[in-house]
Amino acid sequence: MQNLEKRLSERPDKNELVERNILKDDKGIAPALVAAKEKLQRSQLEDKLDHALQQRPKAEELVKGGILLESEVPVEQE
Repeated sequence: MQNLEKRLSERPDKNELVERNILKDDKGIAPALVAAKEKLQRSQLEDKLDHALQQRPKAEELVKGGILLESEVPVEQE
């Protein structure tokens, strides 16, 4: 029982867990909207990543620029 009490006294508080992104801090948001908020944030992140991937240079451009070796270019499968 003492071991349990010791561990409980050592556990981090809610603020620390929020800072470490273990718990979410959704103050001021109605519980019914939390899921919608998370879905929107995920969708925005996906859009941002898709855009970034579309803007990155092709492997051939990296070879021409001396950044990538020809032997490192993956063979495209059709």
